Amino acid sequence: MDDDAVVAAQIGRPTRAHGEVVARCHLGLPVVIKMPPVLDDGTPFPTRYWLTCPLAARRIGRLEAGGGVKNAEKKAASDADFGARLAAANAAYAADRDEGVGLDVEPRPTGGVGGVVGEGVKCLHAHYAHHAAGGDNPVGEMAAGDVEPLDCEMVCVAKGGLNPEWREPR
Repeated sequence: MDDDAVVAAQIGRPTRAHGEVVARCHLGLPVVIKMPPVLDDGTPFPTRYWLTCPLAARRIGRLEAGGGVKNAEKKAASDADFGARLAAANAAYAADRDEGVGLDVEPRPTGGVGGVVGEGVKCLHAHYAHHAAGGDNPVGEMAAGDVEPLDCEMVCVAKGGLNPEWREPR
């Protein structure tokens, strides 16, 4: 199965543009894809790094449900080093995305990680994806402590869909 088909199965639908796999799990499946800043239909797309791994997405979903975004924002406000690293991560993310956008493209995708404007944290999935793709992202790094290891015993995708035999490892 090709990467686009695996990603479509992982996220439950095809992407609106081809994404380059930039991180894989130990079983060889995509974990993060790098999306173009402008989709095939011309729509600006602020999310540069997209988390596709169902295990990571599930675990991050639990973090978000438990107040993970607010916790990250509180840490950024109370820890100057963490806050500065977050600001740098948002700037680096935007610069990476903007490198792929022509000067004549309007409307342009905007914002930092997950399209956030300012100092906030919008989505732990996007921060973790940036971190897993190699970005210096303190929010993604913090989430990784609760998400990793991505230690599935079997592949999450089989025969063009989610593998019904797949279970979250303990």
